[in-house]
Amino acid sequence: MNNSKDKMKNEKYFSHPSAVIDEGAEIGEGTKIWHFTHIMPGAKIGKNCNIGQNVFIGSLARIGNGCKIQNNISIYDAVTIEDDVFLGPSAVLTNVKNPRAHISRKHAYLKTIIRKGATIGANSTIVCGIEIGSYAFIGAGAVVTKNVPPHALMTGVPARRTGWVCECGGILPDRQHGGKCPECGKEWHFE
Repeated sequence: MNNSKDKMKNEKYFSHPSAVIDEGAEIGEGTKIWHFTHIMPGAKIGKNCNIGQNVFIGSLARIGNGCKIQNNISIYDAVTIEDDVFLGPSAVLTNVKNPRAHISRKHAYLKTIIRKGATIGANSTIVCGIEIGSYAFIGAGAVVTKNVPPHALMTGVPARRTGWVCECGGILPDRQHGGKCPECGKEWHFE
């Protein structure tokens, strides 16, 4: 484990003195790690990420470049997060479908993949074993129980597709097929 003095002098990345970064964790250049975060040995975090306070990152978790992980999130083993993903405050990522306190199911972790550019809204829950498509947008408080296509806007409990979003995050006007983004002007059409 790095001590506070070493962490503050690290030229590759920044970590707050209260963060615990276990030996063997790989952290990319320009990444910032804030208060009370714990990164396990073997975890891999890309460049230029911002890891908020009170975050846990498991040994087999993989996080790409340019990600923003907000406060109070646990990223367990078997979770892969690609580049430029945003995870809102207190989002939940599960790792086992049928947990029991008295039964160890570490062998039953299900792989969860969050593709490039996706946004996971505050207080949303992503049930393990699914894939969130690139640039998908999961609304705050949604509970996602199945795979999400790229660019899908998912809201509700359980989450369902209620529209489409542009790469810039703008909600497209035609909820069924896409259309021209009101924010950047790019044209999108989905089936």
